Amino acid sequence: MDPISTARYGLMAASRSFETSAVNVATMGVEGAPDVDLAKETVNMIQAKTAFTANVSVIKFADQMWDSLLKLQGR
Repeated sequence: MDPISTARYGLMAASRSFETSAVNVATMGVEGAPDVDLAKETVNMIQAKTAFTANVSVIKFADQMWDSLLKLQGR
């Protein structure tokens, strides 16, 4: 299992989720557009931001692990 690939997938999913909510909010009130629950979209954006941050943390941690492993092998 590659943590960086998993985190990359999570970053893409979070980005898509945030973008979808942003588009929904941007089209609020446009004739013919579906009704938008602003509270729901705000919660979705916060969840996407949190997921994005968590996945970035996974990538940083995996990078630190690889650096530590390479340092151990270099001894």
